[in-house]
Amino acid sequence: MTLTLHRSPTVLVLRALGLGDLLAGVPALRGVRRAFPGHRILLALPPGLTEAALATGAVDAVFPAEAPGRAVPSLTHWAGPPPDVAIDLHGNGPESRDALAALHPRRLLAHACPDGPPWQAQAHERDRWCAFLHAYGIPADPLDLRLPEPDTPSPVPGAVVVHPGAASGSRRWPGERYAAVVRCLRAAGHHVVLTGGPGEEALVRSVAERSGLPAGDVLAGGLPYGELSALVAGASLVLSGDTGPAHLAVAHGTPSVTLFGPVSPRLWGPPPSRRHLALWKPGPPGDPHGPTPDARLLRIRSGEVAAACLTLLRPVRDGAPDARPEVARVH
Repeated sequence: MTLTLHRSPTVLVLRALGLGDLLAGVPALRGVRRAFPGHRILLALPPGLTEAALATGAVDAVFPAEAPGRAVPSLTHWAGPPPDVAIDLHGNGPESRDALAALHPRRLLAHACPDGPPWQAQAHERDRWCAFLHAYGIPADPLDLRLPEPDTPSPVPGAVVVHPGAASGSRRWPGERYAAVVRCLRAAGHHVVLTGGPGEEALVRSVAERSGLPAGDVLAGGLPYGELSALVAGASLVLSGDTGPAHLAVAHGTPSVTLFGPVSPRLWGPPPSRRHLALWKPGPPGDPHGPTPDARLLRIRSGEVAAACLTLLRPVRDGAPDARPEVARVH
């Protein structure tokens, strides 16, 4: 596929990853937008994320680029003159730098460039990329991550959204435990809906059957981004693992309980907020792309998760200030 480019100055940003990665990169993308106000900002990422990328307000268009897993995609279908600026927000290795360098941009910003800043392996994802831009003289605020309200209303306003899936098995808490939490929330009078991405139909169906959830409350198969965004924005709570809907809840300010396993919330979790609880059992880091549930994730019990959800769902009485912890890491 070839994208016809405009003649205005262009900035090409490479971050061809998933929804959660896109949302974690919003603060950096907005820094780029402010730094190049007269440029056309194009974001290289999978075309299925086009609607989500444009909803950030930080980019003008998407340059379709994807590769299996988290590999660096080819950018050779770029058409027209070289980009004025190319920015590597994809990774720290030479592969992503070289993919952009092959387009002969007038200026290239990348960790792997000789003038690039050192890679901060233990930094939070939002902080890392904002610090990267700062090193090149581009201010960016890691907390500049909120999305505007969706144009369409939620299909199930006020529901508790439970998303049991994840892109890798190591971040997928067992379905039977999700089902136990769903039963608890329903017993407390909350309306629960299940969501799942493409290929997760069997998992979502299993959780629904174990929890007695009616078919009308099962939204499997991967909702279009606009519908998913509206659902999350209008939810009373989002429960999930460390995956896209968790980042979407943070972007919309929706209360969330997120279950962390192989990777600490210090690296990928929500910013400090009374609206978000990150459950995590400390230990050596695991493989975030492994095939089986991480040992730290399996140490989180259903009762802990249900209690965290009910804590966030409890109304504040008599106008008293919310005294919940900023980010709870359950040990």
